[in-house]
Amino acid sequence: MPAEYQFPFELRHLVYFREVARQLHFRRAAETLAVAQPALSRAIAQLETALDADLLNRTRRGVEITPAGRMLLDRLEPLLRQLHAIPAELHALAGGQVGHVRIAFTGLAMATVLPRILREFHRQRPGIRVELSESPTSAQLAALQAGEIACGFFHPDAGNPGLRTRVLLRERNGVLLPAAHPLARRATLRLADLAATPFVLFPRAHNPGFYDRILAAFASAGVAPRIAEEVWPRANGVGLVRAGLGATFMTPSEARHVPTDVVFRALRGPAPESRLVVGWPAATEPGPALAAFLAVATAPLPRA
Repeated sequence: MPAEYQFPFELRHLVYFREVARQLHFRRAAETLAVAQPALSRAIAQLETALDADLLNRTRRGVEITPAGRMLLDRLEPLLRQLHAIPAELHALAGGQVGHVRIAFTGLAMATVLPRILREFHRQRPGIRVELSESPTSAQLAALQAGEIACGFFHPDAGNPGLRTRVLLRERNGVLLPAAHPLARRATLRLADLAATPFVLFPRAHNPGFYDRILAAFASAGVAPRIAEEVWPRANGVGLVRAGLGATFMTPSEARHVPTDVVFRALRGPAPESRLVVGWPAATEPGPALAAFLAVATAPLPRA
């Protein structure tokens, strides 16, 4: 056995010492522990020999704890409390009451469904810690395959082998324009109206499916897009629109909380569709913490 696992004493020696140190009386400690007093005395002597330290002084008036014994007692209290708590903690872990879940999300998820899911999950399972990271669809798919995250909120491409998914959102996109844009006064627009307007998109590699749906919508409208910038994350694209550098696509759900210096306008005719799913590995059954999270994420939630 490796040296780091070798101890010259047993757990019972520590428990016996703790009780004698608390009561400062061998007979009463032996009665509490339901052991014979000679056996208790031998165990304390064995512990002192193993640690090469005097832990207790026996006097006519009873027992006194030495400085070495006080230090050991101070170290033992949290250790024994932690050991005592292990069965309950394991039971809570198996029941999905405690744990840790690593989750990735896109900007669309955080702007629409994810805050409600997190709020409800924290209400139901406050003992489970959720670790969040924003990343594009392509990075999430790689992280799911590598086991680096438990689940992701992403935009599906044509098929997602090895994953189970549940659709959370499907919406036609409108456009987000600077409030000072000449077309901002119109109630609705067509892509053909925006032929001269530069667009702020994202790198195609981050989400090829949605990027190609954007190009297909422009082709159906008979115009070619003017792509001024490709940036990520989503907030950066919105920031460039606020700066007046172009327009971008956005869903109605996402547009509910846009700043006052930009305006959202619905599109008539061809428009790209955003699809948001929650996905997790299909090869293994979710652990208790992930299963509890997915139960909330895939349940119908009232609109905020």
